[in-house]
Amino acid sequence: MDHRFQVSLRGVIDLLSHHLYSSPGVYVRELLQNATDAIRARQLLEPGHAGTVRLELMEKQDGSPPTLLFTDDGVGLTEDEIHRFLATIGESSKREALEARRNDFIGQFGIGLLSCFMVCDELLVVTRSARGDGRTLEWRGRHDGTYAVRPSEHPLAQPGTQVFLVARPDMAHWFTATRLRNLASHYGGLLPFPIHLTTDQGTERLDTSGAPWRREYDSASERRKALLAYGRELFDTDFVDCIPLRSTAGDVDGVAYVLPASPHFNSRQKHRVYLKHMLLSESAENLLPEWAFFVKCVVNANALRPTASRESFYEDDALAAARESLGQSLRGYLMELAREDPRALQRLIALHGLSVKALALDDDDFYRLIIHWLPFETSMGMMTLADYRRAHPVVRYTSTLDGFRQIAQVAGAQGLCIINAAYTHDTSLLEKLPHAVPDVQVEPFSSADLPQSFDELTLDEREATFPLLRMAENVLAPFRCGAVVKKFYPAEVPTLYSSDAEGAFRRDAERAREESDDLYAGVLDSVMAASGSEPAQLCFNLHNPVVRRLAAVADRDMLKLSVEMLYVQALLLGHHPLNAQEMVLLNQGLLGLISAQLGGDGGRGGEGSGGAGPRGLH
Repeated sequence: MDHRFQVSLRGVIDLLSHHLYSSPGVYVRELLQNATDAIRARQLLEPGHAGTVRLELMEKQDGSPPTLLFTDDGVGLTEDEIHRFLATIGESSKREALEARRNDFIGQFGIGLLSCFMVCDELLVVTRSARGDGRTLEWRGRHDGTYAVRPSEHPLAQPGTQVFLVARPDMAHWFTATRLRNLASHYGGLLPFPIHLTTDQGTERLDTSGAPWRREYDSASERRKALLAYGRELFDTDFVDCIPLRSTAGDVDGVAYVLPASPHFNSRQKHRVYLKHMLLSESAENLLPEWAFFVKCVVNANALRPTASRESFYEDDALAAARESLGQSLRGYLMELAREDPRALQRLIALHGLSVKALALDDDDFYRLIIHWLPFETSMGMMTLADYRRAHPVVRYTSTLDGFRQIAQVAGAQGLCIINAAYTHDTSLLEKLPHAVPDVQVEPFSSADLPQSFDELTLDEREATFPLLRMAENVLAPFRCGAVVKKFYPAEVPTLYSSDAEGAFRRDAERAREESDDLYAGVLDSVMAASGSEPAQLCFNLHNPVVRRLAAVADRDMLKLSVEMLYVQALLLGHHPLNAQEMVLLNQGLLGLISAQLGGDGGRGGEGSGGAGPRGLH
């Protein structure tokens, strides 16, 4: 035996008020939407029908809760339609028409009228159908789920619907003249039908003259000025520029405003969207591509599906196509700036660089147009890629911040211009360059590549520095580090520690092994054993006065201590974290230097620290 579901209307209303709708004030929006759909339905029957919506606030002299009368001259309802649509949750009066003319109506879910029960306990609907027998009917619905239908004692002169709402005492603040004026203007300000509000102060028209982006202007500058003023009024922000938006998918049009400051990259802008000229949401997030966080927009859509709460759009193929089309509008704007106003584009990049970079990665044509305008940090200062390529035929970059810090000072002194590609998207942008632009050479660069640009020693210099080099090789062997002596700038840098990416990985693995248990340490041992990295290298700079004096030191203990300390210093200057063995070296070295100055042995084997003083190397 089959049974019917039992629906608690009180529970449904609680669900609507606490989980579906954002506030009780949406009851005005739902009534406006029902009235708008009713007028559009009548226009299908009578194409010349204009349509009007009226709100009348009737306040009681005895201080009891006020009554709101909401009137439209739409298509109205027959008795059968009253039972089907007003008393059946989820059954929309537009359902059948939607199958053929989905774009004509806003409501689709059959729950909008229930929002009125958030602010009142009883609804009275008086209606006369344009398709019926001319009778005027009354439907009285109560929040407990009961309703009654009967002929009205006060027939309507023409087809349409009146909705009477008596405010609950705790909801009377939603029925003031100011609140109704603000809500009706807020939700219905762009509707194509007149909206009139009548209060004790008289009658006023609330709707505006339509969407400002559709109006005719005397010039492009006048249009821009008017749209920026509209954006300032709407969002309380002075925007940088405005961008026309149009998409045949979803029948969307509107305007996007360029933000005056860059938001967080992970943030998503909340947009003001209208559905068939009725405000749908002020916080829609899924209308524009994710990379378009540098704009805030206001748009109207005629052919996108709303969610049940009618506060955002349903995610489907139509929305995806509209999102792609609106993204193309933004691409076109940026490409036009690149061609017509490069300075404005540079200002925009300075404000919203991350978004522009994300777009460039997503769109090859835009990439080719924009890539040379993008600024990059280099070892010779900030410069655009165009400036870089004019001076340097090979584009060299490092993909990590530590890697850039390790080489920036020394590379710049050698005349090597290296790009710091550690910032978001920079590495991907540079790696894409050879595939998008012909005859461009792009190379990753690391500290291991730097010594190749250094000057070699003369034969006399090699002979003079041989003791230093031999001691350095012995001292550094336990650390998988070789030694070399060359000449490079700046002269104040005594040593440079260099390693390739594999070497850097090995150092990280060694540090992790020291902090791990036996099981994980064994795994890391296997990983390091399989690593094919070349040994790191400590390059001594013979241009440095300390290194030149050190090459002439005869005291082996002092030479060994000095090499150890220069090794540790090179690691620290290169932003390399020290492992446990290197920390011991640092501590012992500091104590040894203090001991040498005090004349003691510093606990380094009891040997004397005296010997020949340093001799200059010429």
